[in-house]
Amino acid sequence: MRPWHVPRAVAPCGVAIILGALGWAVLPGDRVDASAARAAQVPPVVAPAMPPAPVDAVGASPAPAPVRGLPAAAEQVVDYRISVKLDREKKQLAGRQRLTWQNPSDDAVPDLWFHLYLNAFKNSKSTFFRESGGQLRGDQMDEDGWGWIDITSMKLANGTDLTRAIRFEAPDDGNADDQSVARIVLPQPVPPRGSVALDIEFVAQLPRVFARTGYKDDFYMVGQWFPKIGVYEPAGVRGRTTGGWNCHQFHANSEFYADYGRYEVDISVPRGFVLGATGRRTATRENQDGTVTYTHVQDNVHDFAWTTSPDYVEQRRVFSDSLDVTPEEYARVAQLVGRSVDEVRLSDVEVILLVQPPHLPQAERYFQSAKLAIKWFGLWYGRYPYQTLTVVDPAPGAAGAGGMEYPTLITGGTSFLLNGWPLGGIRAPEMVTVHEFGHNFWYGLVGNNEFEEAWLDEGVNSYSTAKVMEVGYGRETAMVDIPWLRVGNESASFMNSPAARHDRVRQPAWSYSSSGNYGFYSYQKPELLLRTLEHYLGEPTMARIMRTYHERWRFRHPSSDDFYAVAHEVSGQDLRWFFDQAVEGTAVLDYEVSRASSQRVRTDMGHLDGPKGRTFVSRKDARERDEASEDTPGQYESTVIVRRRGDFIFPVEIAFKFEGKPAERTTWDGRDTWKRFKFVRKERLEWAQVDPDGKVMLDANWLNNGRRVEADRRVAAAASLKWLASAQAMLALLGW
Repeated sequence: MRPWHVPRAVAPCGVAIILGALGWAVLPGDRVDASAARAAQVPPVVAPAMPPAPVDAVGASPAPAPVRGLPAAAEQVVDYRISVKLDREKKQLAGRQRLTWQNPSDDAVPDLWFHLYLNAFKNSKSTFFRESGGQLRGDQMDEDGWGWIDITSMKLANGTDLTRAIRFEAPDDGNADDQSVARIVLPQPVPPRGSVALDIEFVAQLPRVFARTGYKDDFYMVGQWFPKIGVYEPAGVRGRTTGGWNCHQFHANSEFYADYGRYEVDISVPRGFVLGATGRRTATRENQDGTVTYTHVQDNVHDFAWTTSPDYVEQRRVFSDSLDVTPEEYARVAQLVGRSVDEVRLSDVEVILLVQPPHLPQAERYFQSAKLAIKWFGLWYGRYPYQTLTVVDPAPGAAGAGGMEYPTLITGGTSFLLNGWPLGGIRAPEMVTVHEFGHNFWYGLVGNNEFEEAWLDEGVNSYSTAKVMEVGYGRETAMVDIPWLRVGNESASFMNSPAARHDRVRQPAWSYSSSGNYGFYSYQKPELLLRTLEHYLGEPTMARIMRTYHERWRFRHPSSDDFYAVAHEVSGQDLRWFFDQAVEGTAVLDYEVSRASSQRVRTDMGHLDGPKGRTFVSRKDARERDEASEDTPGQYESTVIVRRRGDFIFPVEIAFKFEGKPAERTTWDGRDTWKRFKFVRKERLEWAQVDPDGKVMLDANWLNNGRRVEADRRVAAAASLKWLASAQAMLALLGW
């Protein structure tokens, strides 16, 4: 899903702040359960187990993990055959679909639940409108730009009419006026492992482009546009004890969840319109009514979206597994993730770009970033299994359609201001393209429930996006590289603070205390916790955790617990102490150097016992001796006090710098609320620093991590100074 609303800046890597300076914003993409009480329940606070002794990340070697390999195909639960026609004047869709649903469980299923997402835009009584007030992350709904969807006919394949059996449900909030979920009780239950086929006719009014879908003049972004069946989760899936439907209402802060299968879709649009859609184009037919029908087919996906406009300029490139990846890169990644070169080898992908004429100078940037994403997501996690990727550049004034993901089709976003110097080094189109492509892995191929555990797609993808941007564009210039400003991936830490304890990472998307908190706990905090975990375990171990998780859960529906299980297994450690605090709880991680002093050891005073008996040294004598020896070498007593200001327990490294000596380090388990370090030596202490390498990305306040002995109030932490300077530079760009 696209980068966040500007003031809150829920961008995957902070680009929304920069885009806000340009007067343009984009965001990343989106996902009920009849047992909503289970879904909406916030996990209890769990007292953290104590962390084990810290791991030497440099020398750490991951435990071997059984290799499942990449599954070739998904279990085909759904089969959609859809025919749809766009009415250019009314901005409406007229559609017919044959849906075949395969019961994936051993239950007899008596009813079917459907998402009717477009009804979220039907009126001000919908749950979406009540929660959002008609705006989504800075994107305001146009006045009277409503949309809706009506099922005009629903029949079983044998002709039995079910239309009058359709009932609207509101499993999450009981809103009787919300019509984004429908339920149909069947004449006969679908038998265990059996199937049912439905013939459905529908009419949909597209809204003016807003919240990922709709139209702007003759630009159309058509997402969540057809009656889409929910997910029937058998017992055992995502922790369920009994089978049941998972089909949530469309909320202001939520995305999507669906089952895998096959889509074959005929789309009729006016002649002269360029069309892009999920999957491969298998046929084109010109019609006598002045329209053209395009057929797109795709297996092993859980959604289908399309776009059309007469203004698109279509360009194509090919990502080549042999030309875009070197033998050395294959070998290096294979070693990193613990797989053979053959297992990490990629396949060719046709990249289709639909770009707006004003943005043509940025076409190669779109292609470059798309290829970068195909390459590194594929190498690290498993090859992209589809033959095509379509990248959509939304029309000017249609930013609400930007920064969104669907299987094999993503929407980017940019501004003509980024066409060249001086702002061409702002990597907005690159970041959005990489992030949205990444969702083809995290939510697309690994089909987590975005309604209930958004961090498993948005957070995991933000972590992955940052890594790809750093590989492709440099750690220091991943986001911005212009003459007066260079910015890396700092934005996630900017959003963290000691006060960020309102919600948990793992909770339903609509249950956060604010829209901004949904963004922080779904995007930024998960990125920070995964980077912290990577630094704790070491890069090879983390790389193998992510690879194994993707392999094991490709084309399936995991939960957070499934991710934890893979992390435990691959690392060879029980990491519950970490996930209980970072994901399941509200603990804040914040360590500080609260005191750093270094004083010359003074002459002792009073009655002193020694080898020659007892002697007396007066205060005056001691002072005179100290003054006399002021210019001669002596001993210094140095004291450093490190405090744990938060309730998150985590082992930290502490650096001490003495005059004329290289910095030395020690590790503290961080369990007590404070610890004193004392030294007596010839050298005077200059400064002390917690986490000197900036590995503990979850630290909520980097500015208290270091302290100099001098009373000049400067922060010793070079890393902290660097991050503060970046923040100030970005604020200056905004004119704040």
